[in-house]
Amino acid sequence: MNVIADKEKCIGAGQCALIAADVFDQNDGDGRVLVLDPAPPRELLAQVEQAAAGCPALAITLQR
Repeated sequence: MNVIADKEKCIGAGQCALIAADVFDQNDGDGRVLVLDPAPPRELLAQVEQAAAGCPALAITLQR
C-alpha cells in the first residue's frame, strides 16, 4: 500500500493523525497533513483505511 496526501485539499482537521498517528501527522506551521510513512506495514492497514475514509476533505489516497 502506498499513502498519498494532497496538501492542497487538506483543511487541517487532523482526523488522520488522531486515527493513524504512526502514519500521519500535521505540519506545525499550517496544520496540513504530513505522511510519516508512505508505505506503512500491513498491520496498520485498517487504521490507514479508516483515516482516509474519515478525511473531510478527501485528501488521502491509498494505492495498492
